[in-house]
Amino acid sequence: MVVHIVEDDEAVADALAIALEDFDHHSVTYKDAESFLASAAPSSDDWVIVDIGLPDRCGTEVVRELMDLPAPPGILAISGKSKVNLLQQIRELPDLTVLRKPLSIDMVTAAMAPKAMV
Repeated sequence: MVVHIVEDDEAVADALAIALEDFDHHSVTYKDAESFLASAAPSSDDWVIVDIGLPDRCGTEVVRELMDLPAPPGILAISGKSKVNLLQQIRELPDLTVLRKPLSIDMVTAAMAPKAMV
């Protein structure tokens, strides 16, 4: 299993990757949606953690593309946006799990647990 982290804030992406290594999970980070979509091919066993507020493409666009795959990976969205802005962006994705920043590794692993991450 690979955890793909699509996050433009390098410190957040690195912190997530390092924390997930403690759970023996290989992580790959991407600074934007385009680099992720151009180089990643997540399998159904993988996870994708995607920031909703990406600079090049909205994270919800990435989520929609992932959900349209024949066998989508686990998807976890993260955001530092205000509640009002966040709700506007995810209104068409009612089943999407979204965690608000600041994050803790316990929050992340708990959100990913239903797919046997931990």
